[in-house]
Amino acid sequence: MGLSTTHLIIFLVIIVVIFGTKKLRNIGADLGGAVKGFKDGMKQGDEKAAEAPAQQVTANTAAPAPAASKDAIDVEAKPKL
Repeated sequence: MGLSTTHLIIFLVIIVVIFGTKKLRNIGADLGGAVKGFKDGMKQGDEKAAEAPAQQVTANTAAPAPAASKDAIDVEAKPKL
């Protein structure tokens, strides 16, 4: 039992009555802008990845230590004797 065309039309009319056309237009514009921004960001990320030189990782090299945040406390653990 799916939604028929009549049900969808009634549903859309109720949505328009509740929210109004102006608010729905604003929501559509905001959603479209967000999608466009996401696509632009993905495109820029691909361009940066293509420009970055490839780094070879070997088993003998140690990974750099992660950057400490302002809230992190640097401590040294001592073994129990």
